[in-house]
Amino acid sequence: MSSSHDYQQTLNLPKTDFSMKAGLAQKEPVMLTEWTKKEIYKKIRQKSNGRKPFILHDGPPYANGNIHIGHALNKILKDIIVRYKTMKGFDSLYVPGWDCHGLPIEHQLLKDLKTTKAEVECVAFRKKAHDYAMKYVGIQRDEFKRLGIFGEWDNPYLTLAPEYEYWILKSLAELNKKGFIYRRLKPVNWCFSCETALAEAEVEYENHTSPTVYVKFPVNNASVLDLPKGKKVSLLVWTTTPWTLLANVAVAANEKFQYVLVEVGKEILILEKTLSVPVLEKGGVTKFKILKELTGKDLTQLVYTHPFGKKKNCPVVAVDYVTNEDGTGLVHTAPGHGQDDYQTGLKYKLDVLMPVNGKGVFTADGEPFVGEHVFKANPLIVEDLKKRGLLFVHQDIAHSYPHCWRCKKPIIFRATEQWFMSIDHQGLRKKLKDAIHTQVKWIPAAGEERISAMVATRPDWCLSRQRYWGVPIPAVICRGCNDQQKLLTPVIEHLADLVRTQGSDVWFEKDVRELLPYGFCCPDCGGSDFQKANDILDVWFDSGVSHQAVFRTLINKDLPADLYLEGSDQHRGWFQSSLIPSVAIDGKPPYRQVLTHGFVVDGEGRKMSKSLGNVVKPQEIIQNFGADILRLWVASSSYNDDVRISKEIVDRLVDGYRKIRNTVRYLLGNLDGFNPDAHSVAYAKLPPLDRWALNALAKMMDAVNTGYEQYDFVGVYKAIHAFCNEELSSIYLDILKDRLYTSAAHGPERRSAQTVLYHILDVIVRVLAPIMCFTSDEIYALMTKGSTHGGVPTVHLLDWPVVDPQWRSLPVEEDFAGLMQLRPLVLKALEEKRREGLIGSSLEAKVIFQTASERDEAYLRTHSDILHTVFIVSQVEIERVAEVSAPVNEVYSKTAIFVQKAQGEKCSRCWNYKTEVGTIADHPALCASCTKIIKQMDS
Repeated sequence: MSSSHDYQQTLNLPKTDFSMKAGLAQKEPVMLTEWTKKEIYKKIRQKSNGRKPFILHDGPPYANGNIHIGHALNKILKDIIVRYKTMKGFDSLYVPGWDCHGLPIEHQLLKDLKTTKAEVECVAFRKKAHDYAMKYVGIQRDEFKRLGIFGEWDNPYLTLAPEYEYWILKSLAELNKKGFIYRRLKPVNWCFSCETALAEAEVEYENHTSPTVYVKFPVNNASVLDLPKGKKVSLLVWTTTPWTLLANVAVAANEKFQYVLVEVGKEILILEKTLSVPVLEKGGVTKFKILKELTGKDLTQLVYTHPFGKKKNCPVVAVDYVTNEDGTGLVHTAPGHGQDDYQTGLKYKLDVLMPVNGKGVFTADGEPFVGEHVFKANPLIVEDLKKRGLLFVHQDIAHSYPHCWRCKKPIIFRATEQWFMSIDHQGLRKKLKDAIHTQVKWIPAAGEERISAMVATRPDWCLSRQRYWGVPIPAVICRGCNDQQKLLTPVIEHLADLVRTQGSDVWFEKDVRELLPYGFCCPDCGGSDFQKANDILDVWFDSGVSHQAVFRTLINKDLPADLYLEGSDQHRGWFQSSLIPSVAIDGKPPYRQVLTHGFVVDGEGRKMSKSLGNVVKPQEIIQNFGADILRLWVASSSYNDDVRISKEIVDRLVDGYRKIRNTVRYLLGNLDGFNPDAHSVAYAKLPPLDRWALNALAKMMDAVNTGYEQYDFVGVYKAIHAFCNEELSSIYLDILKDRLYTSAAHGPERRSAQTVLYHILDVIVRVLAPIMCFTSDEIYALMTKGSTHGGVPTVHLLDWPVVDPQWRSLPVEEDFAGLMQLRPLVLKALEEKRREGLIGSSLEAKVIFQTASERDEAYLRTHSDILHTVFIVSQVEIERVAEVSAPVNEVYSKTAIFVQKAQGEKCSRCWNYKTEVGTIADHPALCASCTKIIKQMDS
């Protein structure tokens, strides 16, 4: 071989079919098909059989539309955990679920049908709702599978499945048997648009403008106050809901407050002392006289006339929830329209007036506003009060007000007969709080106090809904008990058995006599004349008892689940609706750990909305970049807070992905022809630089393991990315090129390097698998494999990598620390000479260390044989001097770095400059080292 061209053919250049261009959008669907064809998921389940379980229980999304970016975040987080736990040796069965009942589906279906609840027949509509839900179960299932999510897709849990509905009713029966279920006229969150009661979790708070009024309630027995005669005396009451005045039955005062009787012209007003001046100013009153002061308790001797004459001699009652932060210190009380008011009504045996129907319209009891919608009646009420001289002042205020989560319209509080679950029966509330604090780990920790505070103040759970699409509450109306509605455990259990085989439509299809146990009679009156009630169960109860339905049938494991993972809004939703029945039925929470994530927002932190045009669809990201980029976005995002996504963020992720991919491509290319069983070099025979790389790999694995265990996937991504970008690409692989390319293909130097590259690749492909599930399997398909892989067809059937203890070497790390500190300083010096035009490639350089330090000289001479390799130069010299004028830094305060043109000529094969180039007869263009290799190849 005499030409430089021929010499280039002798180099060990990288060779791999792993393309630089990812092409994920095209490759991933093919891989999904292959996974299905090879039954990869089935093999994972077979391998996991008999292992210690780790169960992440899925919170069911609603089956009423395509998945959105929030769904993608949630499901990918779950999949990362399930894949990691599976590789770690757990039986991590993941059963996905869907919420298939309730208002979200009913509302959307009515919208699609362009009709209303009143215009449809129940059974026919339920069948349409079933088909509608199943349609979107299919659509969402395909979209989740496209994300690379592994799970029981052929056997998910569906809240509309007869077996699941059976467990809903069995759970209700058990709670009823234990005395938790009762029926009562109570105020509930009521959506007049959807015409149904709402649970606390179905209420959102949005800005709303309300008329606030200060109203005079005429006192009937002012004589007990010993006041001047001839003066009209009124309690001054403040409210932001004038329409509820029609249902007023009392005024509440705080018995600890001081109240003043203020003379204003010809009338006397009563209000809280500290609020008197600002309130009077609002009414334009500047001249007034305080006649006397009374306590709130003193005021309880007063009675007044209802502002619309509905009742006479209404009482003033003492409560502790009245504040003096705003208003007048006197609160209008309508037990039919508020929870506090209702409790006050129970305490003082007050009437519950309800002049408003399910559409939010005043009934005959709402005279003189019959037929008016309550919100439209507000200005009429204000005007009426003004005409009759009872309005002191009126203002409009913007404030946070409850809205329906589905139709987004403001709601009202309305007393109706509903079925409730008691939160205080058998000390349940205390048990819930104890479970929250002692039996569950909350991630992040702030979730513990958040849900605890919610449970401490939450009202009883309103279980009934006035809709069509859901599991029926099998209450019966007993004719012999004055048409009293009753929920009887034998009836619930009997229906549960019917539903298990026929589905919940049976309640709406059959006559009541066919739905009762044989020979059933009312336990109170002994009668058998019954009528069916028509309420359905709150959809939150459906999903809330999923731990009963899924764990008893599909998972066949004991509670609690190891992990629940949902958005932070579920502290008031699914986490509570699951906790309450679980503690009530089984005496323990359904979960050991609860992990929450934030909401997805745009790049500026704004909520996504169609009107802003900032909605990012996961389908579009997959189509343009591939699902692995979406998965990488999830892993690289700090999900405890709101998670941002935008085109710019995705572009940065693509760049991060590319860096990891290119690093892996380099590893694969340089492992061509390497057989780990035949060619691996024992650790004891590895040179120090290779040991340094393995130590860095071990440190990366420590960070990765910690990140996965703590669900800190940002930490995992950063550790992998930094290792690929810094320790590998910037240092080890950069230094290694000469050895890999120019050493003898089968020589110990190259085999040693390949051994380390193989270990690195074998670790990286596994630790990437839970996050970049497609790319990792693409890597695995192309990488060289040893007998330890056992012919495993996919990375997802491999175990989690375990670091060889030998790799962790503090002496090696400490020994190389100095070289790693010097390397950037040398590279900087080389770059300066490159800009000056002295050198081009770093191999054209000779580095001279001048040192006046005994320590530095000893350290450099100890490593003199590898200095040129570490700094990627042709020559390095070490000179001892008395002193240096330009030390490199404070650490090397007696050492300077100089760069000169390398001595000798450039070797045509390795490109190093050597003095012997041109002196070797057979190969004058080569250095001695390359000549030796060429001769070995020729022989």
